[in-house]
Amino acid sequence: MSKTVYLNCRLFDGTKNALTKQAWFEVDNEKGKLTQTGSGKYEGTADQTIDLHNRYVMPGLVDAHTHIFMNALTNKLYYLTEAEVTLQALENLREALKVGVTYIRDCGAAFDVDIKLQKYRDHHPFTGPEIQPSGRPMSMTGGHGDFVEGEHGETTWGYLVDSPEQMRHAVRLAFKEGARNIKVMSTGGVMSATDQIDDTELSLEELQMAVKEAHSKHMTVAAHAEGATGIHNAIVAGVDSIEHGCYIRHDDIDQMKKQGTYLTPTLIAGYTIPKFGQGKLPQYMLDKAEAFLDDFFSNVGEAIKAGVNLAFGTDSGTPFNQFKDAPLELALMVKAGASNFQALRAAGLGSATLLGIDQNYGSLEPGKFADFLVLNNNPLSDVNAVQ
Repeated sequence: MSKTVYLNCRLFDGTKNALTKQAWFEVDNEKGKLTQTGSGKYEGTADQTIDLHNRYVMPGLVDAHTHIFMNALTNKLYYLTEAEVTLQALENLREALKVGVTYIRDCGAAFDVDIKLQKYRDHHPFTGPEIQPSGRPMSMTGGHGDFVEGEHGETTWGYLVDSPEQMRHAVRLAFKEGARNIKVMSTGGVMSATDQIDDTELSLEELQMAVKEAHSKHMTVAAHAEGATGIHNAIVAGVDSIEHGCYIRHDDIDQMKKQGTYLTPTLIAGYTIPKFGQGKLPQYMLDKAEAFLDDFFSNVGEAIKAGVNLAFGTDSGTPFNQFKDAPLELALMVKAGASNFQALRAAGLGSATLLGIDQNYGSLEPGKFADFLVLNNNPLSDVNAVQ
């Protein structure tokens, strides 16, 4: 076994709010996994030794909400081609890895490009994080998700479902294609022109069918949920995570805690639209984002304070929300009320546990993949160190 040992670092392993000083860790080069960690003098033997000169080490970021097919600057959503979205996805994946994102869950991709790329890399590796794919999301006709058309006018993003039986069929199709998570659109959203944030879209019965079918096939369910009633329906239906949660209510926060439902806030997605979109985005997007932003931060802060399970997600690909800016989400979570440790844990074990990959990812422990970042400054003191 070929081994590399990394010496002389201050290690945040992702499991506790503390650093191990004078730390070292050993990596199996063939498997890419940690074999040992420790502090003080390294007594083992290794093929290569790397001195980290007292820098800080932390787990790679696990981003539970991305859209790899989107271009955050052009914001083109209509008449896309499969070649176009594939090239954009590869560029976004490279950009994500450069800023420390080592695993992603994609939450809705035109042409199932996330599924196809993850299958393709088994035989033709490319640069970028590992992908847990969702494929195309579930949307009602005219809802959030019914807006991406192919070059010939066909719908290439959302499965359009308008009954529980149509939902059952769509989830089974996604499973057949290779999805490992099902994304459901339970409310309206900022980017869709046909609805409002608080519109309730997929019905409770449709959401329950999605959960029933997905869970029977060992898949998770992530709910785009911004308006209060749609958030409530998604929680009652038993989804695994609420994505965004802009208008979440106190009673639903309590129910999430009881059920173990995760919240993936994606605060950066709300932050970038009014900050960078003036004169560049449709007015309806600006109006919707500006109207809920303060409530968004306040409500997410209440959920964090209450102790809901917290995941890290960026919604990268949405307007002016570039993959290279993913670490900014940590600072925004802290602004909303998270401690530095809560934000960092969400980006490691929180997201990894939600995605069901915590046996291999999310913390720097023996037996797990050696996905780690080396930083000049202490992220437990200031999460901006990750940027």
